[in-house]
Amino acid sequence: MTSGRDPHVVRLLFASSHPGPTVTVTVLAAVIAAAVGHPVWLVVLVALTVVAGQLSIGLANDWIDADRDRAVGRSDKPVARGLIAVETVRTAAFVTAGAAVVLSLFLGPVAAVAHLVLVAAGWAYDAGLKRTVWSVVPFVVAFGLLPVVAVAAGPEQLWPAWWAIATGAVFGVAIHCTNVLPDLVDDAATGVRGFPHRLGLRGAGVVAFGSLVVAAGLVLGGQVLGDDPVRGVGVVLAVVGAVVVLALAVVGVRLVLAGRASRTLFRLVIASSLVLVVELGLAGARLVA
Repeated sequence: MTSGRDPHVVRLLFASSHPGPTVTVTVLAAVIAAAVGHPVWLVVLVALTVVAGQLSIGLANDWIDADRDRAVGRSDKPVARGLIAVETVRTAAFVTAGAAVVLSLFLGPVAAVAHLVLVAAGWAYDAGLKRTVWSVVPFVVAFGLLPVVAVAAGPEQLWPAWWAIATGAVFGVAIHCTNVLPDLVDDAATGVRGFPHRLGLRGAGVVAFGSLVVAAGLVLGGQVLGDDPVRGVGVVLAVVGAVVVLALAVVGVRLVLAGRASRTLFRLVIASSLVLVVELGLAGARLVA
């Protein structure tokens, strides 16, 4: 086993933290914070707080699932391969969770509570909800609260538009479903039967990409029909963003119907979320209620 003194321990811990989703969620939060006009120092604080919380959730997942990952031979998990001790990952999960709590306090009361609930939802999923029909709930809660964390941070304690919260919640469904599709067989072998597992490959895939289309529709409607609608170039960017996401959803549905449960499905959803968030910033959409 790798000890805490191993010079590669940081790299192994990062690999155990689900780096793809961790980095993506952090980028989403930072872009939203920047889009509403927060100063640079606050955008950085939001990013640091969110990344600490996401690291803790990812590390807790690999620590709690260590035995299950070994049983199915997960070669992408350092713990399952014996490259790092479970105790090291567990300690890192608690340390990063503690950092997330402390950093949250500097965001202001509304954003702090929202982020702590977000992190708690992630830990609840890791601790057991992933094995139940309610496995989708932590994702709906967490991604629905992400815009609240990013927008409400700071002394002004702004509140995001309702459609931004709804978009995040719907994205949570898409992200959860596509993230587990490649692991359906392994999960079944170890007793995990969450919401996507009960729907099956095609059912969960259609729900995921259907949710993606709904999210794109919410963003488009919020931008062109909201209280402070975009104009001119903003409208063009809004439509282009929605069309790009729709195209990605079509690709995803075709892959699902062909029975291809690969990580590509999850990447399509992540790419869609980045497209919409960046487009929101460029279009100058009003994300504040």
